[in-house]
Amino acid sequence: MAHSPGRYADFETLRERAVALRRAGYSLRQIRDELQVHNKETLQRLVEGEPPPEWTKRPRAKDELRQRARELRQQGWTYNQIQAELGCSKSSVSLWVRDLPHPEPRCTPEEQRERMNAGLARLQATRQQERETTKQAAAAAVGTLTARELFLTGVALYRAEGTKDKPHVRREAVEFVNSDPDVIRVFLAWLDLLAVGRDRLHCRVMIHESADVLAAERYWADLLGLDRSDLGKTILKKHNPTTVRKNTGQSYRGCLGVKVRQGADLYRRIEGAWYGIVEAVHPGDLSNRT
Repeated sequence: MAHSPGRYADFETLRERAVALRRAGYSLRQIRDELQVHNKETLQRLVEGEPPPEWTKRPRAKDELRQRARELRQQGWTYNQIQAELGCSKSSVSLWVRDLPHPEPRCTPEEQRERMNAGLARLQATRQQERETTKQAAAAAVGTLTARELFLTGVALYRAEGTKDKPHVRREAVEFVNSDPDVIRVFLAWLDLLAVGRDRLHCRVMIHESADVLAAERYWADLLGLDRSDLGKTILKKHNPTTVRKNTGQSYRGCLGVKVRQGADLYRRIEGAWYGIVEAVHPGDLSNRT
């Protein structure tokens, strides 16, 4: 819709006055109050093309940082060095100095690689220290286990790693297999808590035939506090030459299988305790559980 000549004339008159006030050093707010124009868009159009007076410009807090960053870049500093020196983000450094030429390298490619490798090694050492600190703090927070805590831990551990009974295959037996000696130690401590003597255990090693079988048998026997001859017959897994295995070397000791003789009643207690944990977390009907 076309504007009427009167409205156009009024706007031009207001613009002349606004420009005059702007050139006289008025701020946008002062012009608004003087002309009684409270529409922000109209006010901006009235002074369009006229720069604000210097006294209205707020000093930018980062101007000094920007200037210092440019000086350092001209001296040959890298982005990382400038960032560390000024305590600002790397993206800000890039924005401030990207128009400047790249500094000449101060070292050979070999020296650069050495510095990078040294920096990477320091970073990895720092991260490893952080990992160890976190683990040690978490371990210390556990403290001494009560009998109840150990019992519940063992039930959950068996549920995850032990043999389970199935509706289609009745196997109410306590059998546990694992390659981690710490897991085996916790499992044995749990059996001790349940008064399951070592004379009720049938233990045997399961390992690849290409490994050091004798050394593995000795290792697990020592962990159990038994003579090697007390172990059951070792189960040897045939080596497939087309398979690339990573569980090799002196640290590979296979798995230890632990079976509790006459363990049907113990298995039922374990399963019942597990469902008790589930019920405590998520109450529901337990009647359909085997």
